[in-house]
This record gives sequence, structure tokens and C-alpha cells, in this order.
Amino acid sequence: MPSDHIRIPAIAPIVRSLGDGVQDTFTYDFPLFASEDMVVSLNGAEQAYGFTVNGAGNTDGGTVVFDTAPASGVVVTLERRLPLERLTDFIEGGDFSARAINTELDMLMAGLQQVDRMQGQMLRYGDHETPGDITLPSRAQRANRALGFNADGDPIAVSLDGSMAAPDFTATGTGAETRTSTDKLGDLVSVKDFGAVGDGLNDDTLAFQNALAAHDYVFVPSGTYLISNTVQVKNRKSLIGAGQKSVMQAINNSFVAVECPAGYANIQHLRIEGGSIGLRLIGVDGPCVQNAVADVTIWLSDIGLQLDGGSDTNKPCYWNNFTRVLVAQMATHGIHLTLSGAGDTPNANRFQSCRVYSLGADITGGGIYVEHGSFNNSFVDCEANVKGTAAACVRMGSGSNKTLLVNLFTESNNGVPNVQIDAGSEETAIINLSAQSDGAAIYDLSGGNYDAVNAGWPDKNRLRKTSVTDLKATLLRHDTEFIDTPGTTQLDLSHSVHLVNATSGAIRVDLPNAGDAPGVVMVVKKLDDTSNIVTIGEDDGNGPDGTTLQLGGRYDYAEMISNGAAWSIISSNRMAGNTRYYDGSGTYDIDMAVDVYLLSSYGGVLTARLPPANAAKAVGRTVTIKKVDGSANAVMVSEQGGSGPDQYTQPLSGQYNAITVTSNGSQWYIVSKFT
Repeated sequence: MPSDHIRIPAIAPIVRSLGDGVQDTFTYDFPLFASEDMVVSLNGAEQAYGFTVNGAGNTDGGTVVFDTAPASGVVVTLERRLPLERLTDFIEGGDFSARAINTELDMLMAGLQQVDRMQGQMLRYGDHETPGDITLPSRAQRANRALGFNADGDPIAVSLDGSMAAPDFTATGTGAETRTSTDKLGDLVSVKDFGAVGDGLNDDTLAFQNALAAHDYVFVPSGTYLISNTVQVKNRKSLIGAGQKSVMQAINNSFVAVECPAGYANIQHLRIEGGSIGLRLIGVDGPCVQNAVADVTIWLSDIGLQLDGGSDTNKPCYWNNFTRVLVAQMATHGIHLTLSGAGDTPNANRFQSCRVYSLGADITGGGIYVEHGSFNNSFVDCEANVKGTAAACVRMGSGSNKTLLVNLFTESNNGVPNVQIDAGSEETAIINLSAQSDGAAIYDLSGGNYDAVNAGWPDKNRLRKTSVTDLKATLLRHDTEFIDTPGTTQLDLSHSVHLVNATSGAIRVDLPNAGDAPGVVMVVKKLDDTSNIVTIGEDDGNGPDGTTLQLGGRYDYAEMISNGAAWSIISSNRMAGNTRYYDGSGTYDIDMAVDVYLLSSYGGVLTARLPPANAAKAVGRTVTIKKVDGSANAVMVSEQGGSGPDQYTQPLSGQYNAITVTSNGSQWYIVSKFT
């Protein structure tokens, strides 16, 4: 000890510091009588060794040096703790030493400081209060109970059940009713109430499953929650996060991360990462209807968001709503509507302000892919921005029907189509397409089975079955098809003008069935100057004006319209040189396919029968019949079921004799005759 005694300043005899893993020396500013008076604790655990106390006997304190620096975040506590005892005694009549008395007084003052510090950490009566009964209830009385206070403010044992477990709660405002705090706290249950950690290290799957099984509304605080199996948000359940800091992270992509197997669920303010599918809606427990997903982002899944019609038509995927959903860095599809079994296609689902963004990830499918879906699945103010590895920014599959795309933004490169419409897709409607990919604005494989307004390139608008009261067109274009393959070609409704070149052989074109084309106008024109005939028929029908029509001369054409029951010719021309030659005997029926018939009766008398004057193909038509051979066999011009031109059978007896006749619908009349 130094020659002079230590002094006891007005300093609390305790110091707390925070370890950083490097610092091994910690200072204390209160005096010690001996190093044994120092109690060293790490995170509240007293240490018996591993340190050295320096500075005992100094008024200004000293240091504690650890053999190993306390770890980062560990609370280091240095406390002077004296045994409250007196072991010295002054002898009657003995020497009175100032040093001894000072030391005794110092020890006494240090003990008082120690007691004062400990009392400062205790509950106590206020100075203005008269102390009451402070005796604790007996051990038996207070077992498994809480410490409370009665009406006099004295301690009692309180049951942990019922209204005594916590103070009551009363909301402000008229009509508010008092509830227990336990009841009030039950309004909002957190996954952490079921053991979730949210540190990105522990598996929190069971906590999510148990919380959602027990409660209808479950809150997900900020944190990263690992899941190793599918979390189902079942019928009428709600899973609500705190925004993009509430992360549900699948440990791999071998399972569906989050699933809605029924209806009326609510998922909001979450970030979902990973999974074979980030979020799937499919009717398993019941109809998957009226689910609401809002302010959710889905990252790094194989398929981001999938709606599946499933295998049961009684559990369809209808009327679900998605608002402000972002799907990012998906591997296959961003948003996918499909049908995995024998159920019904996803129908009437609404997507508002949803975005698919690959952010450089190699995507192999479509940003938005409606593989199967019917009856007004709509995408409004949505965006698909995908890498050039994608099949399409937006794709309408063969099982899609009546999909609505409004105010759509698409972007890619490498020739990726902005919107692809597959064969079999029906009645897609595209309104206001901002196509920023260098691929086709609308890549149509459906045969024109879509409508577009302010969409596509170079044609901004494409309307089918449109009624217009008053139309003024600066430039009117016709969708034209060129046909030059011999044989039969079935016309469809994707073109209105068909230019036919029969140079390589006769060609037959069949109009669509009139019942499938009400109001449709079609033009067929023969371009070549060969003798090969172009025949116009009808798919499973009678043909224009009830029969087949033949175009024999170059530039012959026919314009036809369907009234939904039959095709009618509304205009046609018969060009000069539209002629047919026939050599034979017996009866030859004039079919009105050409304007001039050159007939040879060299082999015997030949009767050329005109069709009935009232036949559809005869009314208003003019035709010339000429005998070209030098034999004595006559060509007799008659009428099927009628009396003939000018009501008589007209003979052509000499070579080059000719007759030209016309029908007014009731009778054939001779226009001219050369004999």
C-alpha cells in the first residue's frame, strides 16, 4: 500500500464497456483496496481467471488486462464489491493511528457506496409515500403467478390467466369497448410468435406453417426467413409483410415457395426469393378464386408467378387480382397461365401494373406467357422487359382465348418478338402497345385471330368483325394472298383478295363456309393467260351463287359476299378471249364458265343446252355459241327445261354459224345470229 491512504470519491464503483475483439485492457476510475475486491463479468457471467487487475490502492483507479481480448459485442463489467465485514479492532488505551482510522472510514464509505448502488437498482416507495406491507406472498401463493399490487398498492400474486394477466385496453372514440390486452394483442400475430428467427440462417418453414394454421392474419416482420418447403396461404388467410425487407427465401429451386390452394387469400408487402415457382395459385382445397396479391416482388425463381387450372373443373383458377407485382431474374417464365391437368383454364384474372424484368438473367420462355387461359384474362399497364434469350416478351399460347392487353410495354433484343400469338390462340385484343424490342411488334401465327388498336407495325390497327356507321378512308388497303400451287387451296379469313396464277396447272380455291363468314367480301382473280381453269368452290357448301364458278381468261375475277348462309357474286368480269373449245356429239351443257363456246359436231349431231333462263348463273349473262367444223352435223342450241332462245331450239348447220344469246331471268333472247 502507498504511504498515504486512498480517498473515496463520489463515483459509482462500477464500469461497463463493450468488447470489440481487439481491446484487451479496460480502465476503471474508482479506487480498490485490493485486487480481490474487483469482480469481472463478461455478459453478466463472473470470471474467476483470465485477467490481471492493476492499480489496487490508487484513488484514481487502474486497469484490468485480459489474457484474451473479449469478443466483439461482449459486455465487460468491472465492479468493486467489498465483503461487508469489520475484522480490525482498536485496543483500549492503545495507540490511536490516523492511518488506521482513515482506512476504516474509507472501507465504511466504500461499503456505503456499494449498498447505495444496489439500492438504486431496486423498486422502492417514493419519498412522499408511507410504506405499506411489503411482505411477498408465500412461495406457494406466488408459484406460477405474476407479482402485482392490490388496491392498497401492496404486493400480491396475480394469475396469468384472464383479465388480470395484462391491463385492459380501450380504444379512443365513441362506442369503444374495453378489451383485455391479451385479446387486443391477438389481433396481430407474427411468425416470430411461432419461433421464426428471420436471420437468413435458421429454417423458419415450420413457424410459417404453424402460424398460418392457427391464425387467419399473420404478419412477417423485417428479416430474411429461410424456407425449405412450400408455405401455403389457405382459404381466407392473409400473409402480410413489412415491405421489401420482409424476405421469404427458398433454400433452393426444387419446390414451390408460396402457394394459394384455395380462395380469398391475401398476400401483400413481401419479397419472395427462389423456388421452382415463386408463387403459385392452383385449386387444391377448393376453388382458387378472389385471391389478392399486391406489392409483392418475386426474385430468382424458375417461374415467378403461375396460375394453374389444375385437374378439377370444380376447383378453377378464376377472378384473382394482382397489383404492383414485380417478377425479376426468372429462369423460364415471369408470369405463366397454364393448365397442368384436366381442370378448367385460368379465366378472368386481373393483372394491374405488373412488371416482368429479367435483369440480365437468361430466360428461356416468355416474360408473360398465357399458355392456357380464357375469357378476359387482362393485363393493364403491365411491362415485360426480357433478355434476348427469351422466346417472346409476351406470348399468347395455343390454349389462350380472349386475352386483353392494354397499355403494354415490351422490350428486348436479338429479334425477340414483342407479342407472339401462337396458332390456335383466339381473339386476343391488344390496345396501345409500346413495342421496344427489335423483333416483330406482333408475331402472328394464329391466322389473324386477334384485334389491335394503336399496336403493331407497320399496321397500327387491326379490327375484325367491326361495324362502322360512317367511314372515311384516306387510303384503303386490302390484305392480299398470292396462290400458284396446282390443286385445291382452302381460303381462310386472313385475306380478302386472292390473286391466282394457274400457269403450272388448274387450281381450285374453296371459299370458307358461308356460315363462318357473314358479311365477308372476297375477291378471286386469275392472273395468267394459260388455258388452265381457276375454279371457285366453297368449303362444305355450294359455292358462289349456288354453284362452282370458273375463271378461264387472264384477269378474270369474281367478287363475292357471304350473308351467313350463302356466297353471292356481287361483281365479275369476262375478259375477251374467255373461250372454251369442245368436240363431240350428243348433249353438251353450257355451264356459263366462259363467254364463248367453240363447238365441233364433226362426230355427230351435238345439242348445246343452255341452263334454265332463271338459273342463278344465267340471269343477266350473255354467251356466244359457234359451230367450227365443216361437217353436215348440226349444233342444236336448246335450253334445259325450257324452249330455247326466242322460245325455239336454234340450229347451227354450217361451218362458222354462230349465235349470241342473253337471259333476262325468265327467257333466253337472241342478241345476234350468223348463219
